[in-house]
Amino acid sequence: MKTLALSAGIAFTAAALALTSTATAESHVDPAIAGAIKARQAQMQLYAHNLGILGGMAQGKMDYDADAASAAASNLAALVQLNQSTYWPQGSDNASVEGTKALPAIWEDMAGVMEKGGAMVDAAIAMEAAAGNGLESLQGAMQALGGACGGCHQSYRQSNN
Repeated sequence: MKTLALSAGIAFTAAALALTSTATAESHVDPAIAGAIKARQAQMQLYAHNLGILGGMAQGKMDYDADAASAAASNLAALVQLNQSTYWPQGSDNASVEGTKALPAIWEDMAGVMEKGGAMVDAAIAMEAAAGNGLESLQGAMQALGGACGGCHQSYRQSNN
């Protein structure tokens, strides 16, 4: 299970690295690449939705609800373990295609991507175990989860600046 989770996490990390705009690649882009970008953008929206629930509770912006926290954490844990290998074809970076924030560094530093993916899987699984056990437990797991997300974004995603 840990090996499967780590492999899935590798693909997840690549996805987490490039939370992209909702704009899709222009029509002159290979349809397979445009489809892959759309798929990873959809995946990022699902991450953001579930992270928003967990983060809102952790920050006190919404009431803690053990069932909702557990559901969001379970969704996130399942999402990070999906096989996303087809979302990241060569030539789908922001230097090659408009409409993505994925930096070419993803394909240049696969060892780093894999490491960060493993950290994300571990953090999501830890959040799944913690989320329903009280607000303090959720808050304790949030730091590692946020760090795993941010680690990928800092290295492999075009900033919004």
